[in-house]
Amino acid sequence: MSNTLSGKVAVVLGGTGGIGVATAGRFALAGARVVVVAQGNREKAQRVADELPGEGHGSAVASITASESLNALAGFVRERYGRADILVNTAGFTQPVKHSDLNALTDELIDEIMRVNWRGQFAAIRAFRELLDASGDGLVVNVSSISGTTGVGSNIAYCAAKAGLDVMAASLGRALAPRIRVLNVSPGAVDTSFVPGRGADFNEKVAATTPLGRIGTPADIAAAIEACATHLKFSTGVTIVVDGGRRLN
Repeated sequence: MSNTLSGKVAVVLGGTGGIGVATAGRFALAGARVVVVAQGNREKAQRVADELPGEGHGSAVASITASESLNALAGFVRERYGRADILVNTAGFTQPVKHSDLNALTDELIDEIMRVNWRGQFAAIRAFRELLDASGDGLVVNVSSISGTTGVGSNIAYCAAKAGLDVMAASLGRALAPRIRVLNVSPGAVDTSFVPGRGADFNEKVAATTPLGRIGTPADIAAAIEACATHLKFSTGVTIVVDGGRRLN
């Protein structure tokens, strides 16, 4: 077992989703204590934490769209662990809407997508800034998407929110340096249930047109997130694409 993150505390928002679970596992194997955060199901989060290798892991619930909930989460982590070194934002939401169907992309859906996929990530960083700064080697990793640069995604608002995340990484990478690094990991299609209605047929179609011949797995994305903490120590404010070459098409 590698202990490259020994002594570190990692907080994983969206910790019960496919990418979140895989990320928590990699951090735990690297020696970190992991706080698995769910939107509402504490029992599920605790089950994920209980299955992690190592000791000292925990669970919590927080609403990504409620700043007071994120502030309370930071308070819980401070009280229990006394520190937070890594914050990973994997939580997100989308709904397929054809880009040509402008009427279907309602104001309400746009607002919800922005709340969950941009404002929530910013609010989480804001809540944890003091703890991450106190670490002196703080790290934020947001899960973005190649849709933010290709303009091809589940809907236009989702593409815009992910583009906003990429700009946020650049802005905060500058603003929070040198004590906190901010990086984005940007997947293409990933084999999870994240996008409603996408199944095996969609995955096979995308894999056939991806240069590396398959779609991503949660493990692929988690490996990149771990690398941000363990290997890319001189990087901040940038977005790392992990898409099998999908954006090249």
